[in-house]
Amino acid sequence: MNFFESLIFPLEWVVAWIMVAAHAGLTALGMPEASGWTWSLSIVVLVIVIRIVLIPLFVKQIKASRGMALLQPEMRKIQQKYKGKTDPASREAMSRETMELYRSSGTNPFSSCLPILLQAPIFFALFRVLNYGLREEQGVGPLTGVLARQAAESTIFGARLTDTFLGSDDLNVKILTAVLIVAMSLTTFTTQRQLMIKNMPASALDNPFAQQQKLIMYLFPIIFAVSGVNFPIGVLIYWFTTNLWTGGQQAYVIRRMPAPGSKAEEALEARRARKRARRGEAATDVVAGEVIEQPQRAGQRVQPKRKDRNR
Repeated sequence: MNFFESLIFPLEWVVAWIMVAAHAGLTALGMPEASGWTWSLSIVVLVIVIRIVLIPLFVKQIKASRGMALLQPEMRKIQQKYKGKTDPASREAMSRETMELYRSSGTNPFSSCLPILLQAPIFFALFRVLNYGLREEQGVGPLTGVLARQAAESTIFGARLTDTFLGSDDLNVKILTAVLIVAMSLTTFTTQRQLMIKNMPASALDNPFAQQQKLIMYLFPIIFAVSGVNFPIGVLIYWFTTNLWTGGQQAYVIRRMPAPGSKAEEALEARRARKRARRGEAATDVVAGEVIEQPQRAGQRVQPKRKDRNR
């Protein structure tokens, strides 16, 4: 066992334990023990458990991405201030002012990458569990050899969880993996697009950071589509499910905590206005020292109006 395998083994054990526990629970609920659907749902439960644990980091990621976009006008000012200056003192001053901007705004650029970085080891651990623990029927921790053989031989739509697009000539495997790869790529794209289009003000979309995010939005689905042909079906199910969870979780956070000036904030204010209207709360505006009251609803007592005093 090399250094990487030693490093990732504890995560493999955790992944295997969650899958086995989920499989036992689903079996207790009446699902067939050797069914591929039971093992597939065990992977779905694995996603749910992991994403619940990562919720605080996910919220930080949303806030950090939003904060980085909103800071771009100030970042451009700093860059323009030191444009063309390559001496060490100017470079140091630029870095210091940039870090001070991050500190004063409470934004951490690394927070936007943290959930992805933390999911990567889990993804590799699951890949190894499915690719070695099941395919070679060796088992990992609580996923014994007997359970590994059972999971490896289970099928959904005629395809095994350990099958890959390039590693099988079976038409069922080709079709299922192709559908999952397309679904995985599309959900990756829509999740990134939702974050940019709905939760970014128009002023924050025309800067280098926004252009970088847009590049990632188009690049990641292509990377997943190309590399997905080597992923076992179980890994494709995991990634598709985590994308669905991310999209729903992201939509909820954006709906409740939109970025200032974004389309999501406009939608939030519109919902609040409709709620106030349903409750019958009359809006009151003050213009030039005069109270202007909105029309009263039928049957509501007319409030006395202030009379102007003679000067």
